[in-house]
Amino acid sequence: MQGLKGKTIIVTGGGGGIGGSTCQRLAQEGAKVAVLDRDLSAAQKTVAQITEAGGTALALACDITQRSEIDAALVQIEAQLGPVDVLVNNAGWDVFKPFTQTNEQEWERLIAINLTGALHMHHAVLPRMVSRRAGRIVNIASDAARVGSSGEAVYAACKGGLVSFSKTIAREHARHGICVNVVCPGPTETALFAGFADAAPNPEKLREAFVRAIPLGRMGQPQDLAGAIAFFASDDAGFITGQVLSVSGGLTMHG
Repeated sequence: MQGLKGKTIIVTGGGGGIGGSTCQRLAQEGAKVAVLDRDLSAAQKTVAQITEAGGTALALACDITQRSEIDAALVQIEAQLGPVDVLVNNAGWDVFKPFTQTNEQEWERLIAINLTGALHMHHAVLPRMVSRRAGRIVNIASDAARVGSSGEAVYAACKGGLVSFSKTIAREHARHGICVNVVCPGPTETALFAGFADAAPNPEKLREAFVRAIPLGRMGQPQDLAGAIAFFASDDAGFITGQVLSVSGGLTMHG
């Protein structure tokens, strides 16, 4: 893809499945990747895989619900990798149960990680992009935001908010040369999905039901998302902003 070589890219939740695969793909394209994760050891594992393959990456422990940690991370990123060209908001968390069985503490954590954390990242990075009149932001939402998902009411609400927020930011900052787009994963083999499946009475039956429902006949893999994210981060997507792309094997099809 064009325009990724030498770019400084932040990926939140970069120690996880989709985040880790995305970091590796971006590094393969020649980007310098800042791998942010609450779990430093997970971020370091991603960085080790990148550096072993000849890429450039930096691991940083960062809780995106804490603005002070984001600001501290940005200082290190700019000092070691340079100004941030691309932000990939990938970090997320979910709890799988019917809404009436959830509690306020769970709502607060879901909102803090899935929505407020992304707001913090935008608020910290956008002014830097505006000053340079260039930038890309790729927000990872979920098809739960587009069609709903039983057992994920608050998570879906957060991701729906992220979709609407992304479109608004895309409008506000188009004149600054900043493109903002959204990738919505469908059912994907990640630790988050494993937690969802394991909470079901029959996890294997649940997986089989998802596979039967997906037209392409399989669950998504983290690397299936990495290419779409890299595309939106690249110069190939330079005339695309405010758009939402489902990567779901055809489970959801939107016009």
